[in-house]
Amino acid sequence: MTSQEVIEIYSKADKAGIKFWIDGGWCMDALLGEQTRPHSDLDIAIQEKDVLNFRKLLEPQGYKDIKIEDARPHNFVLGDDNGREVDIHVIVLDDKGNGIYGPLENGQQMYPAQGLTGKGVIDGQEVRCISPEIMVEFIAPWVQKHKEKYVKNLKALCDKFGIEYPQELKKLLKR
Repeated sequence: MTSQEVIEIYSKADKAGIKFWIDGGWCMDALLGEQTRPHSDLDIAIQEKDVLNFRKLLEPQGYKDIKIEDARPHNFVLGDDNGREVDIHVIVLDDKGNGIYGPLENGQQMYPAQGLTGKGVIDGQEVRCISPEIMVEFIAPWVQKHKEKYVKNLKALCDKFGIEYPQELKKLLKR
């Protein structure tokens, strides 16, 4: 998924009144203001009320459900025949602005309200994304398993935004 493709999807959705927040690897790059590595997909957090319209927006571009083992109604992937994929995290905003992710039986997983306030830049365009503090919190548990993808960017996010290094990162940096 190229930066131009990300901006194309983002801009089309915005024009259609569909609001989403960029998450995952593209979020880290947007917060850092530069693309730091190739990305196989675009992760987004989107309100449940916008999912159907988002699907309709991408259908003419050939996007359809991709069969993945752990697909759920609140997390699924749309892809096209060119290998582009959008990993969709469906949220419902509560009365405090928190994005509740998945059913309540999952232990109230959520995007905290302050996490939905991030602003980043991709190809010179400002985009909504997960805030740096919450992005660090979300990525920290994955840094050990995916060192090559996350160590450099996690450190860069912490340094840029004055965030204390999470324990998972501190352990890797001591080695």
